[in-house]
Amino acid sequence: MRVPRSLLFVPGGRADMVAKVPRSSPDAVAVDLEDAVAPGDKDAARATAVEAVAALPGSATLVLIRVNAPGTPWYDADVAAVASSAADGVVLPKLEDPAQLADLARRIGDRVVVAGLETGRGVARARELLGGPSLLAAYFGAEDYIASVGGRRSASSREVLYARSETLLATRLAGVGALDQTVVNVRDTDLFRADAAEGRDLGYDGKICIHPAQVALAHEVFTPSDEEVAHARKVVGAARSGVGVVDGEMVDDVHVRMAAAVLSRAGVQA
Repeated sequence: MRVPRSLLFVPGGRADMVAKVPRSSPDAVAVDLEDAVAPGDKDAARATAVEAVAALPGSATLVLIRVNAPGTPWYDADVAAVASSAADGVVLPKLEDPAQLADLARRIGDRVVVAGLETGRGVARARELLGGPSLLAAYFGAEDYIASVGGRRSASSREVLYARSETLLATRLAGVGALDQTVVNVRDTDLFRADAAEGRDLGYDGKICIHPAQVALAHEVFTPSDEEVAHARKVVGAARSGVGVVDGEMVDDVHVRMAAAVLSRAGVQA
C-alpha cells in the first residue's frame, strides 16, 4: 500500500465535512475523534464518524479514523467502533509504548495503522515503537510535541528539528512511511510549501493537512517533478549501461538508489 502524500484531518462529529472529502482528493483522510471533538461530544461524534465513513463513495482515498489516545476514557469504545466500521484503518495518536501498537493490531484485524509520535516520550522511544505488519506510516506531531517539552513553536521550526529528524530516522529503520508535521496557518500557502519542502528534504513521504486547500500543495511538493523523473531515468539508465557521468556529475551506487526512490515516488518505471 502506497504511503499517502497527504493525510487530511476532518472532524469526526461533522458528517457534512466528511462527505466533502472526495472534492479535494487526498491520498488519505483521518476522521478525527481526538483533537477535533470536545470531551462531552465524544460518544455522539463516534457514532457520526462511523456513519459518515460508511456513506463515503468508493475512491482511491485511504479512509482512516483517528481514535483517542490509549488510556483515555474513550479509547476502547473508539477502537471497537473502528473495528466494526467501513474504515480502512486507524490513526493512533500519542504512541508511547510498543504494547499499545501491538494491542491495537490485535483488535482491528487486517486494517492498517498510522501512528503519531507527538510527545517527548514518544519521540525518545521512536526507534523501539515502530514496526509490525499493520503499521503503514508514522507522523510527527509538532504542536503536541513542543507542548509536552515546554517549548514554543516558531515559523522556522528549528525548535523541533531534532524531533522531526529522529521521527524520520525511526520510520526508515522500521521500513514504514513518514508523514510530516502540520502547518496550522491554513491561509499561508507559501509557508506550507516551504515547510513541506523542508520535510521532503529530510526524507518525509507526505504531510498532514488540516484544510482541504493544503492537499493539492502537499501533492505538489511530494510528487517528483517531470524534470526530477527525467534525471532519475538518466541515472538509472547510465548505471545499466556502465556510464559513470550524467549531466556532468559522477554516478555511483548511492545516486542510483536515490534515483530509484524518485521513480518509486512518482509511480513510474525507469
